[in-house]
Amino acid sequence: MPGTRIAAMGHHQPDRVLTNDDLADLVDTSDAWIRRRTGIATRRIAAEDETVADLAAPAAGKALAAAGLAPEDIGLVVLATCSARDRCPSNAAQVARALGIPSAVAYDLNNGCAGFCTALASASHSVRAGAARHALVIGAEKMSDVTDWTDRSTCVLLGDGAGAAVVSAVPDDHTDDHTDADAAAEAGLEGIGPVEWGSDPTRGEMVRLLDDWQPHFAQEGQAVFRWVTTELPAVARRACERAGLTPGDLAGVVTHQANLRLIEALLDRLGLPEDTVVAQDVVESGNTSAASVPMALAKLVERREIAPGAPVLLLGFGGGLSWAGQVVRCP
Repeated sequence: MPGTRIAAMGHHQPDRVLTNDDLADLVDTSDAWIRRRTGIATRRIAAEDETVADLAAPAAGKALAAAGLAPEDIGLVVLATCSARDRCPSNAAQVARALGIPSAVAYDLNNGCAGFCTALASASHSVRAGAARHALVIGAEKMSDVTDWTDRSTCVLLGDGAGAAVVSAVPDDHTDDHTDADAAAEAGLEGIGPVEWGSDPTRGEMVRLLDDWQPHFAQEGQAVFRWVTTELPAVARRACERAGLTPGDLAGVVTHQANLRLIEALLDRLGLPEDTVVAQDVVESGNTSAASVPMALAKLVERREIAPGAPVLLLGFGGGLSWAGQVVRCP
């Protein structure tokens, strides 16, 4: 069975920037309070008529172009989201139509904030099994549609956006970087390492989107903080172990961008070297649920903050309660 790798990334965010001062006009809060509690300074908010598929298609198109592939090369489209209102056709199918992808398998996946890492693993498994040679994996959310704008504990957190990755078999005939792929194989690390994933449905109510057709995001913030900081470090270590690495070998870490204080507390327990690049896109984008990991990674790649081929830990966690993490080679 072939290995897999992330060939390219792309991201997209809506134009409207919502600042902390803007939120202070809506609820009893302040820029200082929000920054102190969450580290968030701004977030992007989609237009009323923009859909999850509208956000996802530009991100996926950028990833496809960066990979140097044609639409007909894509055999699988997986879109992770928990905020989409469209049920059928799937948002993944709508993205395939927008990009002119002719006959790929296309489906949506809902695993909350762990959605992208779950979708990435699922797509990697499909490519390894020979079901497709190239796959588009997207995390896209319009969290503003499910935000209770009267609840200051949650409305300050959420934003909209999308990130996408092209997953390809290794070696890949459509690129000329076989040497990097071979070096990764010789080092015992494929481009996309084995996934460490699971869930604890007994605590699913801690992060939720319920209430039929008028859902609102809600969470038990302190309980989630304790869960992430006490149990997720072990998940991160196991993901590294499954890739044949230790946390000290990582060049970068991209966790779900839930809250900067939460990210800092989680990674402090991993004992990372000081030069490890840690994604902090939450500061400018807020919590974008399933979109947060691919969007943050795509920006690091775009800014060349992590060298191509360097190992990066991806770790998604949230509603379910669910988690999924894997070590990947930076595209």
